[in-house]
Amino acid sequence: MSNTASKAVGNDELAVLKELALLGGVDGEIKTSCSKLGAKTGVSTQTASRRLQQLETTGLVVRDTVSDGQWVKVTNDGERTLRNEYNDYRQIFETISTVELTGRATSGMGEGRHYITQDGYMEQFKSKLEYEPFPGTLNIELTDASSRRRATLDSLDAVHIDGWESENRTFGPALCYPVSITAGEKAVDTAHVVEPERTHHDETQIEVIAPIKLRNNLGVEDGDHIHITVTGK
Repeated sequence: MSNTASKAVGNDELAVLKELALLGGVDGEIKTSCSKLGAKTGVSTQTASRRLQQLETTGLVVRDTVSDGQWVKVTNDGERTLRNEYNDYRQIFETISTVELTGRATSGMGEGRHYITQDGYMEQFKSKLEYEPFPGTLNIELTDASSRRRATLDSLDAVHIDGWESENRTFGPALCYPVSITAGEKAVDTAHVVEPERTHHDETQIEVIAPIKLRNNLGVEDGDHIHITVTGK
């Protein structure tokens, strides 16, 4: 969800979004009406209509109005918004110690090597992670379920890597989460998921760094299954 969308949606709209999800709107289109949503959320039909329109405007739902109601579906941005709310409540009521992710090895664009070898990052990796990373990352394409679960990383404590500036450009900050990785019968316990603020990857991919070349030590090639256990620092 964009910053503009997140600022435009308040708790009142989130209540309607939650109700749509409870009715099944995350899994597919549902048929409902503003009067029904108003009754469910304790507001008038007109108020429910305005809030639903706001959700549509900000891209959190899509809908198609018909003669006897409307078909509504929660979008990926809408689901992500609800998951962020869920994660906030988990931080209040639960203690999350690990996050389990699965995916398959994939080739990167060489971007990881470029950033890791920058002095401003490398010196922080050495001091804060207590090892010098191999100059490259293991890129992992997450399963759909793990892509959704990825948002729960926000509930874990991370190692903060500060942004910095060179003569020519500004480099953004990053978060590092300790992980253990398993591929088949091989495992590596000293590694970190790196979540840079600036990246060309979408939310289905993650990058992992380690003091060793992970592909060689795990014996993986593109397409091989990988299991990751992410912990707080």
